[in-house]
Amino acid sequence: MNTHFVNRRLAHLLGYAGLAPFVLLTLGAWVVHSDWLADFIRGQLAYGIAILSFLGGIHWGAVMMSGELTMDQSRKALIWSVIPALIAWFSTMMGGFGFAMLMAGFIAAYQADKRLFAWYRFEPWVLQLRLKLTAVVVVMLMLTVIAANVKG
Repeated sequence: MNTHFVNRRLAHLLGYAGLAPFVLLTLGAWVVHSDWLADFIRGQLAYGIAILSFLGGIHWGAVMMSGELTMDQSRKALIWSVIPALIAWFSTMMGGFGFAMLMAGFIAAYQADKRLFAWYRFEPWVLQLRLKLTAVVVVMLMLTVIAANVKG
């Protein structure tokens, strides 16, 4: 069996499975009793922080595995690799704006990926998958914020 096909299929499967907590926490924020709302909001923020940090780690690993990057490309990619985690951490101190910070972080991570994935020679489908996942994540974060304001 073609390893590339298996990797592509598994990446899609796991990427979409990783959306489940975002979707479930958003749905929960809309349907649970208001006494539980804060727990769903905290859960969504925590999961968003973890996933945004993970997105930076992709670059750390890609730089470590690539022997074809220039020193300048390696330096830029490694510096970027820690930025998503810093944005995620900073979102914990933003109070009600933490979700906005996370949404901006996910959008910034996708924008960085558009440039950096070409350096790593990732297949085009990887960036297409990242776009779909990012769009769903940002919408789920937005809907959670709306639920918090409507129900809270």
